[in-house]
Amino acid sequence: MKKVLGIVGSPRKKGNTHLLVSRILEGARDGGAKTEILFLGDLELRECDGCHACWKGKPCTKDDDMNVVYEKIAGSEVIIFGTPVYWYGPTALMKCVIDRFVYFNCPENRRMIRNKKAILAVPFEDEDPETAGLLVAFFEKCFAYLEMDLFGTILVPGVTKRGEIRNRPEELGHAYELGRQVVGGRS
Repeated sequence: MKKVLGIVGSPRKKGNTHLLVSRILEGARDGGAKTEILFLGDLELRECDGCHACWKGKPCTKDDDMNVVYEKIAGSEVIIFGTPVYWYGPTALMKCVIDRFVYFNCPENRRMIRNKKAILAVPFEDEDPETAGLLVAFFEKCFAYLEMDLFGTILVPGVTKRGEIRNRPEELGHAYELGRQVVGGRS
């Protein structure tokens, strides 16, 4: 059974990002996967300070919840990265986690992330899809560098108020199908 990990980089529970990631996870569950969701706002995460201990195969020097995140990533075949657009990029919570992905640079740790499937889920306020362009390019570069397979990206422009995405059945249906497809479930 495939394991799918959803990472919610929004500080708002029951907000648009949470609901979008949950819908992808629902599709994955219905496709036969075991799923889990992480709320970055519930974790104690510290910034990377560039000490490079992890590049030398040593454990991260930060004693925080990222060590749990590393284990969950290593144990999953698919990772969903959910973040709204904040100033044309990811939230500070999500950026902190991506900065800490430097852990996967050393050969011993690279195997824990290489070839994993990634899904990018991005709801945002602006109506123009290009508003998410820099954020999407950022993740595409990160995934390519980490040798991850970007399976799909779902953008949902024009949602601001908490839960407003519930009024977007077409996008939520696409999210569900993306979840089923990533685990090989049939539509």
